[in-house]
Amino acid sequence: MDIAKCLTVIDLLCAREFPSAHGRTEHGESGPGYHIAALGTSEEFWEGDGSEREETEAQYEADRDGLAERLGERWGLPQRFSLYSVLDRTLAGEDIAEPWAGLSGHVPDVHLWRVPEAGRWVALGVSQWDKELPFQLLGIVTETDPP
Repeated sequence: MDIAKCLTVIDLLCAREFPSAHGRTEHGESGPGYHIAALGTSEEFWEGDGSEREETEAQYEADRDGLAERLGERWGLPQRFSLYSVLDRTLAGEDIAEPWAGLSGHVPDVHLWRVPEAGRWVALGVSQWDKELPFQLLGIVTETDPP
């Protein structure tokens, strides 16, 4: 992972306007009030004994933590925010705003900062949709308060 590149992408998303409709971008996806960037994506795990998957998961969590240290130098220690209860509430039919509702289906928790000068939240999370699919290190920038 190239930390300098990840920081550049996060800075870009902090400065970029939010679109009026959901769509793909050069870094991931954006919608009303949020941007989500894939800062790194692993290989898939269709074969093997599972050890490579465990090693990759540990590496992506370490990458998230390393990037969180650098962001912490700017904005202080992050909050660790679990998305499990958000998923439960979404599945129960509660209307949860994006990006939180969508993230809760594949990101268990995020490291979260409130960036007052930008009027936005910045979050880092490790995503995996299913055990065979790749891990992703996600950078999220949103104006929507966490639920």
